[in-house]
Amino acid sequence: MNKTKLNWVLLFLGTIAVLATTLRWNGWLELPHSVPVVLRWLAIASGFLVCYHRKSLTVWILVFMAAGIELGIDLPELALKLKVLSDIFLRLIKTIIAPLIFATLVVGIAGHSNLKQVGRMGLKAIIYFEVVTTIALFIGLAAINISKAGIGSSLEAKANQVEKAEKLLGQKNEHDVILDIFPENIAKSIADNQVLQIVVFSILFGIGLALMKDKDKKASVLRFTEGLSEVMFNFTNIVMYFAPLAVCGAIAYSVANMGLGVLMDLIKLVMTLYAALIAFILLVLVPIGLIVKLPFKRFIAAITEPVSIAFATASSEAALPKAMENLEAMGIPRKVVAFVLPTGYSFNLDGTTLYLSLASVFVAQVCGVDLTIGQQIQMCLILMLTSKGVAGVRGASFLILVSTVASLGLDPHKAFAILAIDAIMDMGRTTVNVIGNCLATYVVAKWENEI
Repeated sequence: MNKTKLNWVLLFLGTIAVLATTLRWNGWLELPHSVPVVLRWLAIASGFLVCYHRKSLTVWILVFMAAGIELGIDLPELALKLKVLSDIFLRLIKTIIAPLIFATLVVGIAGHSNLKQVGRMGLKAIIYFEVVTTIALFIGLAAINISKAGIGSSLEAKANQVEKAEKLLGQKNEHDVILDIFPENIAKSIADNQVLQIVVFSILFGIGLALMKDKDKKASVLRFTEGLSEVMFNFTNIVMYFAPLAVCGAIAYSVANMGLGVLMDLIKLVMTLYAALIAFILLVLVPIGLIVKLPFKRFIAAITEPVSIAFATASSEAALPKAMENLEAMGIPRKVVAFVLPTGYSFNLDGTTLYLSLASVFVAQVCGVDLTIGQQIQMCLILMLTSKGVAGVRGASFLILVSTVASLGLDPHKAFAILAIDAIMDMGRTTVNVIGNCLATYVVAKWENEI
């Protein structure tokens, strides 16, 4: 059977499976439970055949994502144990990030770039990040004020959500946005996965190397970092073979742990968030792409794999090495990719900032508090400061949400219930974070006439 026929078979079986499942769940058609299950697994099996014939990582990820959803629904006990697959993948990715950023930045600064360009790129990137994330905040506000998803809701946190929230709050540390940019110990920064601190160290190291007078010593260090960069990109390609299994495990765990019943209780909030994220892409990111004459077809091809990994694992870090490799292959210089993309992971969290403004007003609506325009603007000003530079903090978005809600005089315990569906919302906001950072990298490269 050729590839085209396989694709049509997969599409047909998938459509029938979704239709049968929908009819049975809504009680519109009396079907044994096994019928839609068998149809869904047949569709997944045909997907595996497509994977065999098409050597595309994206196709493999999508098929294994579907398999993970099915495992989470049909075999929840097994699915809960599959989280170890995504944990292994994320550990391997974390071993890549520090040496990859270090090597690419040092080579870019000391080997090819002038030092004035580093400061110029930094200033342009920060201005861009601040403008775009501020727009994201106000789109989140507009979305929740239109949908009013929290009005009339009797949202109460369950015991396991309270326990999870208290555990996150117990790990909260004092956060100084400016101070936390600078490393005090590079080994500690790597161990704590502080990407921005690794970027700062790498930039200073690259500048120090560029200023070396001894050309022989400078050349030897450059050769080492160039070799390290190539090795880490090869390392990335090896680790990516494990990505489909990691995606399957992450999705299976999320579905089994969350449960479809919890999703239905908060479906209006989830739909509001995803509608706002789509609106942000269409109303902000697409126009920016048009302004800078982004080659959309090549850009989409470059980000498809990292975006699908980010969505399934809800981790921007998991997508970083592949995004760096693909953007460089697209024609963006390594020095720009290595500087802008990791920096954006701390300062350009478009999806996360949108979610925070939306979720804060949602909690106010649940509490029966009608925030004035002035209070909502005040909240946005708080979020503009508190949402920066916390990408490496575990549960950072939840901690910021709780502190923002508390600063508005609301009951922070109402935010605990959102943890029940945080996984599915995290997928969406992480995806937009990655798309936004990839676009920011192209924009800065365009401003620098480096395309």
